Amino acid sequence: MNLSCSLLRWSLLLAATWVVQPAVSVAQAPAIPAPASQTPVKHGATIARKSYPLSLVQSGRDLFRQDCSFCHGRDAGGGESGPDLTRSKLVAEDVDGDKIGVVVRNGRPDKGMPRFDRSDQQVASLVAFIHTQQYLALTRKGGRKGVDVADLQTGNADAGKHYFEGAGGCSTCHSPTGDLAGIASRFRGLELEEQMLYPRHAKSKVTVSLTSGETIPGTLAYLDEFTVGLTDSTGIYRSWRTSDVQYKIDAPVNAHVELFPKYTDDDIHNLMAYLQTLR
Repeated sequence: MNLSCSLLRWSLLLAATWVVQPAVSVAQAPAIPAPASQTPVKHGATIARKSYPLSLVQSGRDLFRQDCSFCHGRDAGGGESGPDLTRSKLVAEDVDGDKIGVVVRNGRPDKGMPRFDRSDQQVASLVAFIHTQQYLALTRKGGRKGVDVADLQTGNADAGKHYFEGAGGCSTCHSPTGDLAGIASRFRGLELEEQMLYPRHAKSKVTVSLTSGETIPGTLAYLDEFTVGLTDSTGIYRSWRTSDVQYKIDAPVNAHVELFPKYTDDDIHNLMAYLQTLR
């Protein structure tokens, strides 16, 4: 496989998490059974089923699209900031809302999800809709949308470690016992691979040089054509007019971008296998 095809394939793989499927009309499938398995279910597997009244599924759909679709997509298939619930382990392990209800009412502040004050009936309707969407996604023939963890575990961890410490140059910025310690516990599957290829929320460093000769390092907090701002080591925000100072930005994500044309398929698979050992 040539390099351009390789990169295209990986780009499409990553893009798969952002694609929202066309809306599924619940009215076409009354009392659709939903899964109640104990682990994420792969396509083609036998799925335990539970039927929900059409009216309950429809009310859950309306409530989901009102409260949840901005993050999780209109049909629970994933959105800009929320995961695909049709492939969620928590949803697969949920029984009659015992897990979904807790998340809805308590939120997940660490992941940016607020809490929602919803009645038992409203939670039940959300559970019915989410399970229905999961069942539809898992039983859809062909055109698999999601990516299984197994798809990302075909590399050689030893070769990945060698690449990390050598040709990849990863060890010049990262440490398996420092910033990457436990990364495979914080990010899993495709989320881990996204962090590896193009880390989101990576903070850029900046050094501002004043006309007096003083240099002030910090974390880049703001930048446009008129102003550069940083947060210094004491946590204080400071800013200057760009016309009055010189500044140099160190953006760690750029190093990852520069690797795009250099990666081979084996590099990506092997590096991913190695990162999954860092728990």
